[in-house]
Amino acid sequence: MTTTSPNQAPAGEQVVATWNNRIRLRFEIRGSGPALVYLHPAGGLFWDEFLTRLTQHYTVYAPVFPGISPDDTFAIHQLDDIFDVVLAYEQALRSLGLENVPVVGQSFGGMLAAELSACFPKLFSKVALLDPAGLWNQEHPWSLEFISGPPERLPALLFKDPTAEGPRAMFPPPSGPEEALDQAVTGIWTLGCMAKFLWPIPDRGLAKRLHRIIAPTLIMWGEDDQLIPAAYAQEFGRLIPHSRVELVPDCGHIPQVEATDHTYTTVTDFLADGYATSPAPRAQSERV
Repeated sequence: MTTTSPNQAPAGEQVVATWNNRIRLRFEIRGSGPALVYLHPAGGLFWDEFLTRLTQHYTVYAPVFPGISPDDTFAIHQLDDIFDVVLAYEQALRSLGLENVPVVGQSFGGMLAAELSACFPKLFSKVALLDPAGLWNQEHPWSLEFISGPPERLPALLFKDPTAEGPRAMFPPPSGPEEALDQAVTGIWTLGCMAKFLWPIPDRGLAKRLHRIIAPTLIMWGEDDQLIPAAYAQEFGRLIPHSRVELVPDCGHIPQVEATDHTYTTVTDFLADGYATSPAPRAQSERV
């Protein structure tokens, strides 16, 4: 067993056996200070500037979605629906002592954070949702091109300005044909693992469960989101008690990358407002 003091975060990774030992959920852990859970989007975990800044004040625990770790791609076949995912994550979080801590979720990760908060209302102390998936309205259809379209279209779908520094860092040009093929295959598999819980109908009943969230909730949304329209921001705000909505101007689907300063300030101010810090929890999992 490894113990962690408030000012010394565990480095590297931890692996947690969950879902009746059928899944080994890998957590990437960085930073120092009180614990914070980060749930990544459908494109996978990317340590952007926003997350790096968070690690200066928090111990960030970022689970990597089952199936997208190269050492266990078949883990995705152990999960049949979104409730399997929720229960597997909840067990893993509790085994690490990650209870009554804040969570930040982006896109698919935002949907997962909302589902966890609705199913287990006392799991998180605060909830920050960044352009979350999970709702569907025929009057405001998503662009499902992120699943069915060509990979080269993805940056333009995610960002208002895909040529800016942050978006370019997320999508560096490949060094050659072999790397380009590897990137394409990895990207398709990663999106496919999470699309399993979105396709073909993005709303799996989350709208009926959002009223159960009791933690203070921040909903941030890029006003120019081409993937999931900003109209959903107000719908999340209407359905979640104790929530507030903030639209980010001149920004697409990933405000933490395209509007890093504004997103970081808004999220950290929200977390600090009345947030009683607690030490990073004791680790009760395998260290690798």
